[in-house]
Amino acid sequence: MKASAVDRGTLGLVALCAIVVAVGWMGVRPSQQVRMRLPGQDGAPETVSLKSDVLAVPVPGQPVAGAGVAGVTDGTWTGFRGPDGGNVVIETPTLRTDWSSDGPDKQWEITLCEGYAGAAVSNGRVYVLDYDEANQSDVLRCLSLADGQEIWRNSYPVPVTRNHGITRTVPTITGPLVVTLGPRCHLAVWDATTGKNLWLKSLVAEYQAVEPRWYVGQCPLVDEGKLILGVGGTALLVALDINTGDVIWESANPRQWEMTHSSVVPMNVGGTRMYVYCGSGGIAGVDAEAGKILWDTTSWPVQFAHAPSPLVLPESRFLVSSGYGSKVGAILFQVSDAADAVDIVKEFTPKEFNSEQQTPIVYQQHIFGVRKRGGGVLVCMDLDGNEVWSSGRDRFGHGPYLIADNKIWLLDDHGTLTAVQANTESYEPIARAEIFPDGHDAWGPMAIVDGKLILREMTRMACLDLLSESEPQD
Repeated sequence: MKASAVDRGTLGLVALCAIVVAVGWMGVRPSQQVRMRLPGQDGAPETVSLKSDVLAVPVPGQPVAGAGVAGVTDGTWTGFRGPDGGNVVIETPTLRTDWSSDGPDKQWEITLCEGYAGAAVSNGRVYVLDYDEANQSDVLRCLSLADGQEIWRNSYPVPVTRNHGITRTVPTITGPLVVTLGPRCHLAVWDATTGKNLWLKSLVAEYQAVEPRWYVGQCPLVDEGKLILGVGGTALLVALDINTGDVIWESANPRQWEMTHSSVVPMNVGGTRMYVYCGSGGIAGVDAEAGKILWDTTSWPVQFAHAPSPLVLPESRFLVSSGYGSKVGAILFQVSDAADAVDIVKEFTPKEFNSEQQTPIVYQQHIFGVRKRGGGVLVCMDLDGNEVWSSGRDRFGHGPYLIADNKIWLLDDHGTLTAVQANTESYEPIARAEIFPDGHDAWGPMAIVDGKLILREMTRMACLDLLSESEPQD
């Protein structure tokens, strides 16, 4: 049956109205501020497409001086998880927890671009890789440890849009140099005192690296004078001369694994030194001298994303853990005596242990970590992975933690700091204070130097003085 002219006109009018309504609806802005969801809830693409804006190596600028002056300190926090990569400070002054009702003394606070980039500290200077949205540039900022004022900044142009924030990595300090790895795979080395850029390269252009989901989260490793990175693409790992950027060795990548958010860690097995790395399809051990792959395993199921670094344990063992909906929460591996194979010692369900973002800590022959299952419960396990205690109803979300002065310092998602006694018998919280009112996504790694604790939430970084006198808590 054919439609009449009137019917066709009516149908056309209805269709036109529908189009107008749809266009109008798409142009409406939400009336409330929308907060970022937790990772994995936004349907983000698995990888960021390789565009010409990262295939071209950007030209770095010149340092811009600020009014800041370096603080006075002998302490260092040379990069991700501290000087030895363990996230533990053994020798430190007594850190106070008898805070007033306002919490510990906040020495300074600054505003940053959205992200999770943590700080490195040396010679009274604080280094943080930030992003300048107005000028579309990665920017390395050098701040005074004393008051947070900027000593200098330097940058290079690269377009980055928000994707659960922008920044994620911690600079690495080695002697007079600072190494940074930007959100879109730009590797740079800077003079730590002047801010002059010494060299810069694009891992996308050089190795066909694929930017991970939510940009780069890997922190550079400097080991025995070599700059070590998990690249993916045409090489799984590379070792570079830190002074020039020249290649020392490049490992093969026979399985074509891509870069993850996990950082490379060194490990000794007998007389063999190796680098252990979690790639997109599994884990590999790479010889530190020549870059040869000693072993690899696909037993670790990276289904969605991977962030924590391998946790090196005694007796040639290491623990890997993750979240993001994986059916396996963690696996305890052991490297063979010949350093040419790995075996599974124990497999954990997510209920037993998993960690989505932060790497656990080894201390006093025990493992301390925040288990994602249950909202972020702090747990203490023996070296075989048997649980000793948990924090029960005290939850810490995805927040960072470190150990100093025999205490665990934890920051929860909303910017509340908790100090917990680092014992191996029971959970013993000592003090708690809100550091960032209305804070959220406080996931960036911490740093601590001479009693100065540096921590951040999505757009703010603060330095707390844990040595200063304080009135007793109310």
